[in-house]
Amino acid sequence: MKVGIIGCGAIATIITDFVLEGKIDIDLKFFYDQDSERAGNLSSKVNGITVTSVHDMLDQVDLVIEAASPLAVEKFIPSVIAHGKDVIIMSIGALIDRKLKKELESMAMENKSRIYTPSGAIVGLDGIKAASMGKITGVNLVTRKPPKSLGISVDNKTTVYEGKATAAVRKFPQNMNVAAALSIACDREVDVQIIADPTVKYNIHEIQVIGDFGEFKTTTQNRSCATNPKTSVLAAYSAIKLLKSLNENSMIGT
Repeated sequence: MKVGIIGCGAIATIITDFVLEGKIDIDLKFFYDQDSERAGNLSSKVNGITVTSVHDMLDQVDLVIEAASPLAVEKFIPSVIAHGKDVIIMSIGALIDRKLKKELESMAMENKSRIYTPSGAIVGLDGIKAASMGKITGVNLVTRKPPKSLGISVDNKTTVYEGKATAAVRKFPQNMNVAAALSIACDREVDVQIIADPTVKYNIHEIQVIGDFGEFKTTTQNRSCATNPKTSVLAAYSAIKLLKSLNENSMIGT
């Protein structure tokens, strides 16, 4: 499977390192980033090809990984799907826009493409998708992050947002993929609280789901990528596991 990647930051670097170590059986060939030097540095690790336009890779790949930003999803993914290519979207926050999500899904059906969204920086999405087959009465997300990862500076624990997921994603587009993933998985607006906490070292996500199935709670403490405090290592790992699963004949979980 020949793969191209959009966005050559922390997630792309981890994926590329796994390819280099022979831990993923894919041909990671094409690299695009607004910073062409960064794309070039990453592509050189695997003897890849740096492209100055996403369109330059589309006739030569089977799948494209978006690892850039919600804006990149809007800007590039329609063209990827129009070329009949499968896509992994890491910036799932873009898909909380229901209109964009439906447009991409319609295009994918028309062009026989598949859109994959990894579980990202949390555990429990399989459970919430299963629970959504019945009646869910409440989903709450409390996220605690070091202030630096939120792009702010505070000396004390501070609630920087409390409300619904859509507004949280718009206010913190690089930080709230978790809220978007939860909302999409259960097809309802998740209640979100974001806390900047200078006493924590990790990105912490606490989830509570209540419904006719019962109740579950999960806590995920994520180590941030060394090159980008806004990105959790687990998010990159979820993409790698998805890439591996595309070549597997059996799967566990939904």
